[in-house]
Amino acid sequence: MSVALKELAAHIEMKRPEAVLSTQVAFGELTVEVTLASIPSFIEFLRSDSACQFSTLVDVTAVDHPERPARFDVVYHFLSMYQNHRIRVKVAVREDEMVPSITGVHPSAGWFEREVFDMFGILFSGHPDLRRLLTDYGFRGHPLRKDFPTTGYTEVRYDEAEKRVVYEPVSLVQEYRQFDFMSPWEGAEYILPGDEKEGAAK
Repeated sequence: MSVALKELAAHIEMKRPEAVLSTQVAFGELTVEVTLASIPSFIEFLRSDSACQFSTLVDVTAVDHPERPARFDVVYHFLSMYQNHRIRVKVAVREDEMVPSITGVHPSAGWFEREVFDMFGILFSGHPDLRRLLTDYGFRGHPLRKDFPTTGYTEVRYDEAEKRVVYEPVSLVQEYRQFDFMSPWEGAEYILPGDEKEGAAK
């Protein structure tokens, strides 16, 4: 399998030298890093080239690297059922950059790109309907960024007096921040059913 993937990597590098920055074969998959501007045309090439035929878009996701100037990696996964190969396409993106949408090549990417926008705040130019997908419309922040607090910024609850859902800033009292890490079974004073038999046997 790795030999076939190395041959595929060489073919892609030869055909699209202006787009490919690097290739790597690992864990039974080929990873290709490409330039940001080339994304739509490169993915169209992967779909239409007879040696590739990556016609199935499996996923679009991202990885946050806050320490890098190009903070995000947008990652695309494709499957070729004709060649029985998988490929991962990566592109590095700065926080102030927009990623060209691939909905013109793979319409199913619309849902994936909306999820990446919602979770990471990455904008996709040319997307027909780029809005939040998993969080509420009034949600603040992007939960999969590494600098997003684990508690979030707001909490939602139903207010019985107002008869509506209300949003409030997260407020953690000190007692919830003190953890003793003791198992609930340690130091228990109560007797569990069957424990009395142990004493009777002695």
